[in-house]
Amino acid sequence: MALLDEAQARELLTRVIAMSRAEVTSASVSGGDQGNIRYARNTVSTAGEESNQSLNVSASFGSRSGSSSTNEFTPESITACVRRAEELARLAPEDPEYMSPLGPQSYRATPAWSDRTAAITPEDRARVAAASILPAKAAKCVAAGFLSDGARYTAQLNSLGRFGYHRSTSSNFSVTMRTDDERGSGYGVDNATDFAELDAARASERAIAKAVASRSARAIEPGKYTVILEPPASQEILGFLWGAFNARSADEGRSFLAKKGGGNRLGEKLFGEEVTIRSDPWDPRVPGSPWGADGIPQEATTWIENGVVKNLNNSRYWAEKHGGRATPGMANVIMSGGQGTVDDLIRTTERGILVTRFWYIRSVDQQTVLVTGLTRDGTFYVENGKIQHAVKNFRFNESPVIMLNNIDALAAPVRVGNAMIPPMRVRDFTFTSLSDAV
Repeated sequence: MALLDEAQARELLTRVIAMSRAEVTSASVSGGDQGNIRYARNTVSTAGEESNQSLNVSASFGSRSGSSSTNEFTPESITACVRRAEELARLAPEDPEYMSPLGPQSYRATPAWSDRTAAITPEDRARVAAASILPAKAAKCVAAGFLSDGARYTAQLNSLGRFGYHRSTSSNFSVTMRTDDERGSGYGVDNATDFAELDAARASERAIAKAVASRSARAIEPGKYTVILEPPASQEILGFLWGAFNARSADEGRSFLAKKGGGNRLGEKLFGEEVTIRSDPWDPRVPGSPWGADGIPQEATTWIENGVVKNLNNSRYWAEKHGGRATPGMANVIMSGGQGTVDDLIRTTERGILVTRFWYIRSVDQQTVLVTGLTRDGTFYVENGKIQHAVKNFRFNESPVIMLNNIDALAAPVRVGNAMIPPMRVRDFTFTSLSDAV
């Protein structure tokens, strides 16, 4: 499927808006091509490509709104979609938090598109699988991996004149390696906007090395340890923190950023001095969309600076109610770090645990962001700057808030998903029990 370019998207949405009888109408169209290859037991199991696009129409009469969508773009289907949105709007109850859509906005394009990624072929995907499966076989390991890629577009237009167009690409790779005796496991991951920058072979080699090294894991006592967290492990825990940076949930007492007696903790130092976290959709390492929820233009925003909470996401409704400024949520996550790599952190660690990743993480307490989960796919005991041996997996109970107050050292950030996260060494990380899982 050919993606609609900006002119084609605008023409389609203009026609949709023109046929609406609602007082206010918003329409969006999005679509794209996606491909993937999946393998397990060193054999490709599925591979394919998918193309789709959809139109969504939202109609409003006063504060009553309804929406409808279709992925069939015939004149009859588009008309039916518009009429259905109008019908639902007339049936809907009054919305006490209704906000009229924004008028014209200025959006700056982000570097989220790669021609190379958009031109991926099945042969490209097969080469990625081969670069993982062949070394796995040579090392007597069993690979299970997944590569997905996509080229997408989205466009929005409303009857008040706001229009935006954005296109993006992505390529995402992950692999789990198991030794053929099923005693060792390792994990590798890589993400890139530009497929030419994706290095599945390197991720696979590191996963193989961890699988082989973790064959003879030893049990050690649970407790509080210094940990070296690889970026996938940190991101899996930190993901529970980002949603709390919302003014309304804090003001209403529903997050750790709620202030006792009312209000929020904006401006307070809640994290360690080393912690600076921002978002910037124009950062070419992790580009994002030029607009956020409700079409609010994105900005380069600092959320935490040297441990101090600097900004909270604020919806238009909440900003108007409390006299603040509407701000979109995080377009991406960029955490400041130091120099070097995970291996450099290992070399300067007297005693600790190296964690490749966590899994099966669940929230325990929303007010403290306490979460629990398990280590997985390569957990190692470090002493005197060297990995001494693999250890059996642990269950942990920890809060990312506490974690970001116990940082001992940071290496250079690397991309994980839509985030730049540094490898980090953290003091007093709480392991509560052992797990027999590999």
